[in-house]
Amino acid sequence: MSAAVQGSRRRVVVLILDGLRRDFIRPDLTPNLVALKARATWCNSHRSVFPSVTRVVSSCMATGCLPARHGLAGNMVALLNGDDLDLYDVGKPEFLEHKQRLTGHVLAKPTLAERLAEHGGVIVFNNVSPGAAYMHDPLGHGHVYHRAGSYGPGRTPIDGQDALKVGSDIAGDRVTIDRFVDEIVHARKPALALAWLGHPDTSQHECPLGSPEHLKALNIVDGHAGQVIAAVDDARAAGEDILLIVGSDHGHQTVTGIVDIAAELVAAGLKASPESADVVVAPNGTAALIYVDRRHAERAEAIRAFLEAQTWVGEVIRRSDFAIHGIPEADGLTLAIAMAADDDGTNEFGIPGLSLAVKPVEGKADRLGCGQHGGLGRYEQSPFLILDGAGFAPGRIIADVTSAIDIAPTVLTHLGQPADALDGRPLQSKF
Repeated sequence: MSAAVQGSRRRVVVLILDGLRRDFIRPDLTPNLVALKARATWCNSHRSVFPSVTRVVSSCMATGCLPARHGLAGNMVALLNGDDLDLYDVGKPEFLEHKQRLTGHVLAKPTLAERLAEHGGVIVFNNVSPGAAYMHDPLGHGHVYHRAGSYGPGRTPIDGQDALKVGSDIAGDRVTIDRFVDEIVHARKPALALAWLGHPDTSQHECPLGSPEHLKALNIVDGHAGQVIAAVDDARAAGEDILLIVGSDHGHQTVTGIVDIAAELVAAGLKASPESADVVVAPNGTAALIYVDRRHAERAEAIRAFLEAQTWVGEVIRRSDFAIHGIPEADGLTLAIAMAADDDGTNEFGIPGLSLAVKPVEGKADRLGCGQHGGLGRYEQSPFLILDGAGFAPGRIIADVTSAIDIAPTVLTHLGQPADALDGRPLQSKF
């Protein structure tokens, strides 16, 4: 290592390509990522968490903890509002206020933005849902740029041309990454610079996996990765010591059918009506969270037995097993479901991994025949992770299981900050 690098302040650049599953990293589709993999350390058994959804994984990455400790159970959750359970979409920007008001916190553990506020700071550029973006820094310790609103320390609004005014389409990702590279990687240089792009996830929700539209999106996404890789290489050539982390939060499976779990429970006499709050179903793609009002707790065993008997259910997770899967023991949260999956079955384009999905709420699209995630299927649980920099040998493979909870301690270790009391471990320790 050169004297210039030894004397420079270390920093970390992280790029997350939402929804990019591991087997799509191929020379014909993602040449930039393939080249990075060859010169860096590859995590061969990288997994998502449960449910395998972005808002949960964002919270895991930000805190280094499983949902059981940071407290966010899903993309859709029910919260106890007075005496009743109300369903909330975590993706909406106002969710932070609801979560703080009803539970006393947004996340129960400190984020990287909080830990690094006095040690070089954190800047996030994010083009997924507002809720997922703000989970990286819900209390305003650093900077978060998002199309729904950008904020500086103290959650002070960032307005005018400095705000991030983009669409959620892949063109919006391009503007986001252009600004991230120019303004953050090259100019402002925080201790942690994080870019989280919405594609290929959004594309995969809208078209079949393996379709021409999907493959085109993967090529564009790889180009965005190439921009960040090149920017980091330029900074290193100037003498900077940067750890580059590139990965995804989950994969996708093809949806072969939609199940209205709430309607099924009503038909079985286990829920009063589709809109009733005695039993609340929180859809999470190919997973669901089942909440039972404490005044109707006697139904819990019958609901469990009913669900375990259904062919559309892959696994029913009882409250007694929540800790095994890292699920929080939230008010009313009684059961969790991973929908039935066929890991060997293929779609019309020969892409393996099929799943049933839960009928979404609020008129959201069913996505039949397109990509979805949330459960425990092989491919939705197959994101990727590449680590390039000090502590990681070129061409090495980490065969042990890794996940999003390992990113925070890895970042903190590179920056020389304490990484204790986390569920994850520094991946530098694997060598």
